[in-house]
Amino acid sequence: MKILVLGAGVVGISTAYYLAREGHDVEVVERHPGAAMETSFGNAGGLCPSFAAPWAAPGMPVKVLKMALKADAPVRFSLWPEPARLRWTRQWLKQCNAAQFRVNKLRMQRVAHYSLACLRELMGETGVAFDFHAGGVLQLFQTKAECRYGDIAASALKEFGIAHSVLDGRGAMAVEPALRDAAINIEGALHLPADASGDSHVFCQTMTAWLANAGVRFRFGTEVRRLLREGGRVVGAETSAGILKADATVVALGNQAPALVAALGIRLPVYPLKGFSITMPVTDGEHAPNMSVMDEHNKVMVSRLGNRIRAAGMAELVGHDLSLKPRQKAVLVRAVRNMFPNGIDYEKATFWAGLRPMTPDGPPILGASGWDGLFLNSGHGSNGWTQACGTSRVVADIVCGRKPEIDLEGLTVDRFGN
Repeated sequence: MKILVLGAGVVGISTAYYLAREGHDVEVVERHPGAAMETSFGNAGGLCPSFAAPWAAPGMPVKVLKMALKADAPVRFSLWPEPARLRWTRQWLKQCNAAQFRVNKLRMQRVAHYSLACLRELMGETGVAFDFHAGGVLQLFQTKAECRYGDIAASALKEFGIAHSVLDGRGAMAVEPALRDAAINIEGALHLPADASGDSHVFCQTMTAWLANAGVRFRFGTEVRRLLREGGRVVGAETSAGILKADATVVALGNQAPALVAALGIRLPVYPLKGFSITMPVTDGEHAPNMSVMDEHNKVMVSRLGNRIRAAGMAELVGHDLSLKPRQKAVLVRAVRNMFPNGIDYEKATFWAGLRPMTPDGPPILGASGWDGLFLNSGHGSNGWTQACGTSRVVADIVCGRKPEIDLEGLTVDRFGN
């Protein structure tokens, strides 16, 4: 089949790989001059299936409101009454209860663990290098209250059969010795040894070259204007480079997906959740972290990407605003420096902002769209890097008419009434 993949972020690139592996004629359309120039460019780098959980959690609305009152809050809502954000927030609030949290977390775990297995298989098949490090993740708790949250999380991990260890402060420092320099109190920690890290931008750039060599065509600098339909079937897309016909079209456009498919009557409740990151060179490997560390107090994740440190966090519902303010930069730098004051060159920090395409319940939207010839791979939120390979393999299976290897319950657009 001739297949169009719309979008060249980590989800689009992974989709192209699995479709090309089946022998299809694949063409990728991307508005930027290269792959992974938006959400996939500067994310935290964590490949963390054990962490995969919905933002919609019991008590989260109250927690968000309390945080929003602080000057250095890691969470912020715009007060501008934008209709799309209001609709998304109403749906999100309905999911913030214990019963829905458990259901949605199970769905996300199902995808995330499958995805890491798919990524490892892809690495073996392609030999692609992207600073992959299977060092696990350490979740830090600074207070006794946070430790109680960690105990609840550990109970859930035990229920889901996920390997983990509950540690005290000394145990955390034994797992990550660089924490011995920390200026914060480490009350306890949760160690998740199965998780990993890697640079999604490098992955996409390297995979683009690999795929091009395998015959996949890329149209960079090309805007997708609308989907083409004939009767009840989508037959391609109109782009700034002209009409592109296809037997199947996969939408992997992140935050641009809802507007594109709305013309077909498809409602995708995907809204951008803004996040920030900093990247800094390592100056002393013994004093810089060697594994991914999540600071639960400040909601900041730190990952080692080769000879660089990437730290990312914060969450803002402010539409498509990508501005970076001095306060946001300072909050990130302070959170990382308090954990790792040595071994990192903070004077050479580079800053980035990105928009995570979030669904109100957490899981992504995969597979059939309700229109023949049109398929969705959307709404991965902050788990896009973690879930990309798994969701892309699922979508490729569906495009090829095969039953996916994991259950699609709760992962399709039908759950939103389409």
